[in-house]
Amino acid sequence: MNRFLTVLLVALPLLLSAQEKGDIELSIGGGLTLSMFYGSDSEGYESRVAFQAGVTGEYYFSDRWGFKTGAIYDSKGGEALDGDPLKFDYIFVPLYANWHFGQDRNWYVNFGPYLDFLVLAEKEDIDFKDNIEAFDLGFGAGVGRKFDVSDKLSIFVEYQGALGFLEAFENGNKLFNSRSAVNAGVAFAL
Repeated sequence: MNRFLTVLLVALPLLLSAQEKGDIELSIGGGLTLSMFYGSDSEGYESRVAFQAGVTGEYYFSDRWGFKTGAIYDSKGGEALDGDPLKFDYIFVPLYANWHFGQDRNWYVNFGPYLDFLVLAEKEDIDFKDNIEAFDLGFGAGVGRKFDVSDKLSIFVEYQGALGFLEAFENGNKLFNSRSAVNAGVAFAL
């Protein structure tokens, strides 16, 4: 949790340093995720359907480029072939470049590294957080579309994917987190 607070304290001044109105956009959203393990030990697992929800902010450097970060409660893990789900919940912190395109710049593509901070790890409703790495680092990318409701308010729909680079388990299993998500929400221009 201390790492999460450190990242938030570093990213927050970037979001709050805009000099003109419209340079910052705050979003609230959520959606469904399809998470799964990948790696050489992933054969015994299937995907897990879960949810995510959170708050993000984007600082616009120009009408095409921005920096996006935030805090998202993200559910990952997988389901063992015997039917027991492995539930891993993280605070997901994207550190993404956001490129806006289209006539009104309402389409966007984002990409970059992310940080994950473990909040919950359960199997059969038994806590086994001590067996899971408390931190993950990975790469994410996505595409989305905003629909303007007014000058200050828009609705968005997006697809996001993420691949973890660090092993999920402390015991050396070659299992890594991955997930795809379809999200929707509202964005407020400040």
